[in-house]
Amino acid sequence: MSLTGNPLAGTLGQAVLRDVTLRDGLQLTGKLLTADHKIETVRELLRLGVPAIELGSMARADLVPTMANTLEVVQALTPEELEKCWIWVATPGHVAKASAAGARNFQYCLSASDSHNQANIGRTTDQSLAALPEAVEYARAVNGQIQLCIATSFTCPFEGYISEERILSIANDPRAEGTADIVICDTLGQAVPAQVASLVARVRDESPARRIVYHGHDTWGLGVANTLAAIQAGAAMVDGALGGLGGCPFAPGASGNTSSEDILFATRPDWLTPVVFGELVVLSEKLLAELDEPNRSKSAQGARSKAEVFDWVVRS
Repeated sequence: MSLTGNPLAGTLGQAVLRDVTLRDGLQLTGKLLTADHKIETVRELLRLGVPAIELGSMARADLVPTMANTLEVVQALTPEELEKCWIWVATPGHVAKASAAGARNFQYCLSASDSHNQANIGRTTDQSLAALPEAVEYARAVNGQIQLCIATSFTCPFEGYISEERILSIANDPRAEGTADIVICDTLGQAVPAQVASLVARVRDESPARRIVYHGHDTWGLGVANTLAAIQAGAAMVDGALGGLGGCPFAPGASGNTSSEDILFATRPDWLTPVVFGELVVLSEKLLAELDEPNRSKSAQGARSKAEVFDWVVRS
């Protein structure tokens, strides 16, 4: 039997990867990337076929310095490129500023727990929800779309376990009307596949019809398993970062994102070939080396093995 080609292509449905390297991936790094380097990275990811990218955040530059040049990146990209790019926002003002720069896809983030929302955004969860309708209107005014992103959907670093009912109450809140997607976030990477599958399925079945997005971290080594569980339960988009880079500066215990390489190797989307995978591995290695960050991707490490009869090994 031939080992060439992509025999698993499309076996996990239509879920797409959103690479969040340039936002969540960079939040805890000690080094900054120039706007030009970020623009080059966006374009290289798009060239390789990555269907969606989170390119940055409107977080305050004094709190998250690595996001300071986000609007410069937005302004440099074409409308066609920006159609595939998302930007993290937390207030209506963020949406207004980002849309003026050209952004059209917005991820409006709040936390299921008040404690983390205060640490991350400086207000209660209810205050964030109260401002959401205005953010939706700003997005609609530019024919854009906005996601409701629920951080700490499973556990909070300050309050512990978060109930499914809490997530459903936010997803079903009338003030979330007009959001295109619900992003369920395992911010601390403490969830297990059964939890992820249960919550994704309940939000899918018990809240207004919207695309379900899953955002996971690999703190406890279950990032890929949780992502697969989310896809099988109905998630249509999943987040990852090159090399497992990243974490939340306002959530003690949150480590790197689930690796984009690992998600792609596991799910084998139709556009992914061994050659493209190899180019992603090289892109990731160069970026991580510049940032002085370790490569946490098991698939990227496997791609550098000596098992050269396996098509997915990188030979250059």
